[in-house]
Amino acid sequence: MSSEIKPDLVRDFHHIWHPCTQHKDYETTPPILVERAEGIYLYDREGNRYMDVIASWWVNLFGHNHPRLNTALTRQLEKMAHVMFAGITHQPAIDLAETLVNLSPAGLEKVFFSDNGSTSVEVALKMSLQYWQEKGRPQKVRFAYLKGGYHGETLGALSVCGLDIFRAKFEKVLPEQLPVQGPDCFRCPYGLQRETCNAECFEPMEKVLSENSDTVAGVIVEPLVQGAAGMMMYPPIYLKKLQLTCESLEIHMIFDEIAVAFGRTGSLFVCGEHDLKPTFLCLSKGITSGYLPLSATLTTDEIYSAFYGEHQDLKMFVHSHSYSANPLACAVANETLSMLTENNFLETLKPKIATIQECGKQFEGIEGEFRQTGMIAALELVGKNKERFAFEKRIGYQVYLEGLKRGVFMRPLGDVVYFIPPLIITAEEIEVMLNTARDCIDAVLKIN
Repeated sequence: MSSEIKPDLVRDFHHIWHPCTQHKDYETTPPILVERAEGIYLYDREGNRYMDVIASWWVNLFGHNHPRLNTALTRQLEKMAHVMFAGITHQPAIDLAETLVNLSPAGLEKVFFSDNGSTSVEVALKMSLQYWQEKGRPQKVRFAYLKGGYHGETLGALSVCGLDIFRAKFEKVLPEQLPVQGPDCFRCPYGLQRETCNAECFEPMEKVLSENSDTVAGVIVEPLVQGAAGMMMYPPIYLKKLQLTCESLEIHMIFDEIAVAFGRTGSLFVCGEHDLKPTFLCLSKGITSGYLPLSATLTTDEIYSAFYGEHQDLKMFVHSHSYSANPLACAVANETLSMLTENNFLETLKPKIATIQECGKQFEGIEGEFRQTGMIAALELVGKNKERFAFEKRIGYQVYLEGLKRGVFMRPLGDVVYFIPPLIITAEEIEVMLNTARDCIDAVLKIN
């Protein structure tokens, strides 16, 4: 790293290993040293302002440094910061569990707390496996998942990940699961449109589940939007078909709503909006609006009952985290959910969603696809005939660098430029966000 770089960034380079980062890039473009954050903006030490259009990895719902969330946190801090969650409970966790149950689809009655999205998925997978053991069907040990799906980076979660960049180097130690070709509406092999199709692409999933139902414990999906795959979006009819198939074949349906819940699609939960009833619902990210790590795995009384018995039966679910149901995190989560559900807040998103749709029309002249689900939008940049750009071109990374010059913090997924802003973003800020993105893309494509 150049000696001209600020001393604190040099120290960062020498000692910190950042996630999902090739640190050689930092030799020329070091990370932004954020000094403070307010609303939808980040401020570096020199006072430069950056619009945080990806909500700091999709977690920030109500903007940075929100007074109500700050108050909820400090109020709880005055009472108790941490306590173990085995043999002890506390009011913030009780309130949060009850609220999640009341807001989620009927039938999800039990809440297991952990501390991040990957572990929420791990919990669902392990609960499903143990349930079938307790029910005398130990042969049900595999999970079906969508190619392109992403569910976290612990080894269990990686085993149901369909993206080679995350799993390829660990393939030899991962449990054998069942990858299934999933929806790709941009390159639909049936030549159909996501708005009017009947999810003909469900056929591969139906075939895999039908042929392997005796050994399949469950199937896991990201409903409506496959995030890490590049914000690949597909219609709810696919999920309705999945539910019917899982019900008929006695297969657990696991919804990973870690990225899409809490208003991102315009509703609290995808499953609630579309009258779907997953066996497990995995939640994290926005649950604390980015303040503290927390996750929850919701499931049914039927699943819970398989673990209920005498001590000597050894049925209990042995999975624990030191920070499970941390009181500070639960307190902020309770306030987050209050803010989401009061004063018709979700209704205020409808004109913003419309603004994104309208402003998105400016990308029609660019090779690729602009797609949107609620407050989530993305532009997939491609060459002629929908061919992906050469990996070494790093088109998306160049767009990121152009964004920094213009005060917008974007972090594309490959060559997919996406937008998941804090829900408090205004219509005017949405216009700035998308107009600036257009300028950045034009600048990059002009030289490529």
